[in-house]
Amino acid sequence: MAGTLLCYFAFHLAQFLYRDATSPLRHVAGPASPSWIFGNFKQFTRSLCSVLPRSRRWTYGRQVPELYTADLKALNHIVANSAVYQKPPPSRKSNRRLMGNGIFVVEMDDHKRQNPAFSSSQIRLLNEVFLEKSLLLRDMLAARAQAGSDGEARVEILSWLRRMTLDVIGQAGAPIFFNSLDKSDSDAPDPLGRAFTELFHSPHANRYAAFRMAQSIVPILEIFPMPGWTVRRNARNAMHTIGSQILARSRARFKEDGGKDLDGRRDLLSVLIKANMSVDIPESQRLSDAEVIAQIPTFFIAGHETTSSAAVWALHALSHDIPVQDKLRAELLGIATDTPTMDALNALPYLEWVVRETMRVHSPIMQLRRMAMADDVLPLAQPYIDTHGTAHMSLPIPKGQVIHIPVLAINTDKDIWGADADEFRPERWARVPDATSAIPTAWANLMTFFAGPHHCLGFRFSIVELKVLLFTLIRAFEVRPAVPRASIKPYVTGLVQRPMVVGPVHKGSGLPLIIRPYKVETA
Repeated sequence: MAGTLLCYFAFHLAQFLYRDATSPLRHVAGPASPSWIFGNFKQFTRSLCSVLPRSRRWTYGRQVPELYTADLKALNHIVANSAVYQKPPPSRKSNRRLMGNGIFVVEMDDHKRQNPAFSSSQIRLLNEVFLEKSLLLRDMLAARAQAGSDGEARVEILSWLRRMTLDVIGQAGAPIFFNSLDKSDSDAPDPLGRAFTELFHSPHANRYAAFRMAQSIVPILEIFPMPGWTVRRNARNAMHTIGSQILARSRARFKEDGGKDLDGRRDLLSVLIKANMSVDIPESQRLSDAEVIAQIPTFFIAGHETTSSAAVWALHALSHDIPVQDKLRAELLGIATDTPTMDALNALPYLEWVVRETMRVHSPIMQLRRMAMADDVLPLAQPYIDTHGTAHMSLPIPKGQVIHIPVLAINTDKDIWGADADEFRPERWARVPDATSAIPTAWANLMTFFAGPHHCLGFRFSIVELKVLLFTLIRAFEVRPAVPRASIKPYVTGLVQRPMVVGPVHKGSGLPLIIRPYKVETA
């Protein structure tokens, strides 16, 4: 057995070394390799996604041969050729283990069939759910502040936002009533919430993610019980059980009344089920039961984890920039109701700027990866100089080449956004630099939601929910930092970054804030 494993790993190591030695990209400049075996893998997945464009726009990793490019012409080519540049099979395999064959996993025609009805009209209907849960969160936090001796409270706001967004995506996506906000701190979390906490927010989350990816890259590792296997299984089983129950109930009701019961349902899954069972849909375009159920994990992870991450970064930025917070609050207080429509929120220019600036400086998704499914050539906006001093205006891309797309780095590139690109400054959106027009995008000259056919289908959901959260909380509270700014660092699990407090004991992601109810001054 040991000999077999040794031969297996030796064979794959030889493949890596041969690919590196013969790659047409081997003369692209790259950073020094800190590890003979793992090469620049850690640099690519962590630090380089935010700092590399300052020095160069292309680099090639050793031993784990991956190309990093921030050249906008090259990225537009990648976006426009989604049939060639797809999610890497190991990433898809890792996601499939957790979520099934949902829209995060599938490509090409299967991706086109799995549109989970994130239309503007549908999001408008869900605005009521966003408001209901945001107001409940406001009241829960207000009670905490009222109980404080000085009329304020120190809260770990990320955990509260996660509870709120879990309730939202449960009710808006499925519907499932988790009622997380109604539970006290001593109540045991629901199985799904507990599994999500362990998967994405515990001190072991990065280790679990690394082992999941390792099993996808090296299939033989699947025979071993890796750390985090039980956690992933519990999360997958919980989501599959919930999805199967909802699908069974919805199908039964559809057969009983021809779908009339679904007419008044606002949740995304009911819209998808009704559309899938329509007589106007060709059989070849219908989703299987497994594909429908796989949308449940997609809703949960995309609508719960990324939105709560965006919201906590927004509050972090506002807590350290009181003039911006005050200016935003003044605009929000100009609306006389606690329950504005989506159109009313979208008509608030400074709120729009704050949301855009949050998504720019603190993009929840830091980077993406694509693999070439065929040989190709990347056109370049700027020439690169290879290790022999020769200039090139294109890059040959061999089949199987993995390319890093540095979302956060492009969103904060000083060559594009100006010298203050790293700063949180909502006023920049009054007039964005002309250079941003070259960024491939689905929204607001940013790569936060990617672009092209595989852009994030739920971006409208996330934006409106974030606006509702900020509208409700900033109108109600003054938000101040509870720890020094230097103590807050990004905590990356998979593709998503969240804040964490740096200290001697790492306890996972989180952000402590001081909240004090805002009192409107009267003349």
